[in-house]
Amino acid sequence: MWKTPAERCFMWMGGFRPSELLKILVTHLEPLTEHQFMGINNLQHSSQQAEDALSQGMDALQQSLAETLASGSLGPPGTSGNVANYMGQMAMAMGKLGTLEGFVHQADNLRQQTLQQMHRILTTRQAARALLAISDYFSRLRALSSLWLARPRD
Repeated sequence: MWKTPAERCFMWMGGFRPSELLKILVTHLEPLTEHQFMGINNLQHSSQQAEDALSQGMDALQQSLAETLASGSLGPPGTSGNVANYMGQMAMAMGKLGTLEGFVHQADNLRQQTLQQMHRILTTRQAARALLAISDYFSRLRALSSLWLARPRD
């Protein structure tokens, strides 16, 4: 993909989903045939279901990760029991981060599959317009981010 794994993870957590992108694209792709319109609606619905399942899994995993990191004892530092406990917590947390990485890959695959299916539904010209609209969307999002970072602060 065009983003780093961290950027893709934050995009997912921030709510960027293929079904949302499809909603934006439909306005740029007209005229659509009835068959294309139904195909995009079905794609949007199936994407939404997959997104919901992924989000629920990620939410549960993030909660579990937070609980793992917060479950440490508050005894005197440096004792062998605390070091062993700490190392055990970190090992469990690393395993959960690995699982979280798997969710990010699943989200990447869902985005890629959605784009591929959209390409099958649209004409070549419509698909090209869709890619231009996606590029324009990301350019505007980057510009908004730059404006936000450059804003005067109190």
